[in-house]
Amino acid sequence: MGGVQGKGESPAASISETKLEAKVIEAMQRRETEGSSLKSFNSIILKFPKIDESLRKCKSIFKQFDEDGSGAIDPQELKHCFRKLEINFTDEEINDLFEACDINDDRGMNFNEFIVLLCLVYLLKDDPSASHAKSRIGMPNLEATFDSLVDAFVFLDKNKDGYVSKNEMVEAINETTSGERSSGRIAMKRFEEMDWDRNGMVNFKEFLFAFTRWVGIEDAEDDDAEEDV
Repeated sequence: MGGVQGKGESPAASISETKLEAKVIEAMQRRETEGSSLKSFNSIILKFPKIDESLRKCKSIFKQFDEDGSGAIDPQELKHCFRKLEINFTDEEINDLFEACDINDDRGMNFNEFIVLLCLVYLLKDDPSASHAKSRIGMPNLEATFDSLVDAFVFLDKNKDGYVSKNEMVEAINETTSGERSSGRIAMKRFEEMDWDRNGMVNFKEFLFAFTRWVGIEDAEDDDAEEDV
């Protein structure tokens, strides 16, 4: 997690990430005008097993694009990945996405970072002003899963500004667990897990990284590492 704060110290990384984040916020706000089909935080939790199963099936895709078998996708491999999936992003956009999702700042994208990146691509592809507006990831089941993740964020973002605040998180959990004294602590714990930069606001990227931990995607990486030993 220190990588997140450390990257903020780099002017180049800060500028590119801010530019990308602005695009993500705009895309999320457009999506939020449609509303969310979710009615409670529990309904998000109930989706965890199905989402977990769907994301784990992407492991074979990840290994396919990890051309040198290093366990991580480097910038050049990511560009090959975008070409093969016919995702029409410019090299600059791909580099910005890589920088934003390479949380460890090690120039290698591991599995959960790759999942977060693909979900951001899924959200951004609906940008009508973008040259890549007609691009598709080409994985219908995965796109349905990403739509569930976008829907979950829309449910949490009550004021539709593209960020989730502490108060919004408390409100979302209280809708499900009203009257339980522990609900506030649960909300704060979940929020702290999402708010990596500790600025009191959670963007979609931070939400996605927390979600991969909640459903156990990082555990899946550890299991694979043990198998390779």
